[in-house]
Amino acid sequence: MSKLSGIQINKKILLVVAHPDDEVLGPGGTISKYALAGADIDCLILGEGATSRAKSRCAADPAQVKELKGCTRRAAQHLGIKNLFFAGLPDNRFDNLDLLEIVKLVEKYIEQLHPERIYTHHAYDLNLDHQITFQAVLTACRPQQGCPVKELLCFETPSSTEWQAPAKEKVFVPNVFVDISLTIELKKKALAEYVSELRNYPHPRSVEGIEIIANRWGLVVGKKFVEAFELIRMIED
Repeated sequence: MSKLSGIQINKKILLVVAHPDDEVLGPGGTISKYALAGADIDCLILGEGATSRAKSRCAADPAQVKELKGCTRRAAQHLGIKNLFFAGLPDNRFDNLDLLEIVKLVEKYIEQLHPERIYTHHAYDLNLDHQITFQAVLTACRPQQGCPVKELLCFETPSSTEWQAPAKEKVFVPNVFVDISLTIELKKKALAEYVSELRNYPHPRSVEGIEIIANRWGLVVGKKFVEAFELIRMIED
């Protein structure tokens, strides 16, 4: 991947997502843009994915989980993600775990990688794993002395953020917008790697769907393709 001319980003960035493909659906265009500009991008995927489709986790097909990891690795190459970490938590069953267990897991990678910026899920996504991921990340990033995380942002996840029951306090209200006009094609290529997770348009988790969403946020700020984020906290030294 060649560097974007005129842009230089030296930040260490960590994505903390619940499932394989969330790293593409939410911040994929932004991540690929920053990777091209020289940022170090790491991604922690908490859930194994796919196993919630079986009657029980034990009944899940291990080959399907392995194939999903292969999709993730191929998608990461499009996005410019440097390192992938798979925690292997039970898919759509995070509520069966102690929150502290997930917090400690996130803290381990923060201590290991020293990210300055973290992207994670919106607090009120319909998917419960997304909600718990947000809570774990927020707790792990509490602004204590020595914490390397200076910026914490949330992204929307198509077919989860917008499918939550309407309530003012649960609405995704972005205040950071990133022009991804130069990287929307990389995002689409990355999502296309997830053959088992893709849906046909007009499902939002489709190649056409993510392009329309990027168009929609672009209209808000006068750009063609944009990803939107909620800034939870930014600390300037």
